[in-house]
Amino acid sequence: MDISIEKLKKQDAEELFNFESDNRAYFEKSVPSRGEEYYNFETFQKRHRDLLEEQEKGISYFCLIKDQTESIVGRINLTDIDRIESIGHVGYRVGEIHTGKGIANKALKLLLIEVSKENIKEVYAKTTSNNIASRKVLEKNGFIQVSTSKEEFIMNGENLKFVHFIWSNNF
Repeated sequence: MDISIEKLKKQDAEELFNFESDNRAYFEKSVPSRGEEYYNFETFQKRHRDLLEEQEKGISYFCLIKDQTESIVGRINLTDIDRIESIGHVGYRVGEIHTGKGIANKALKLLLIEVSKENIKEVYAKTTSNNIASRKVLEKNGFIQVSTSKEEFIMNGENLKFVHFIWSNNF
């Protein structure tokens, strides 16, 4: 599947809300919940505006992963950008019906090309210890596992830890 990544825009709010709502149960199988309030449209719109302000300041990029029809199939974000240290933190999610098609892998590859142009030298990522697919996506894109958190947390009845990765265009 051909995909593109596009920075978040004001007019994306409703489609993005529907994407998040439609995939909530699926996402919450592998990442901690964003909470009930997130799925209230008024709250979502406020958070959407906050993200746009953060993006405008250049401290985060919030991107939508879109297919050939311009439909949202996922999200990929670079947050907590530190221009002095040349670092950022990546996170991504792909809708349930689009998993297993290489979309996260392609989107991450596209994002890393863009961040290299922005003089970002290192990108950090974390995933849960049970999210093997996400770990594979990171490793395929040159991320190296650097640690596993000591603290455990329970999600969906399972004891999990966060696994931390780093990508550097100096490797």
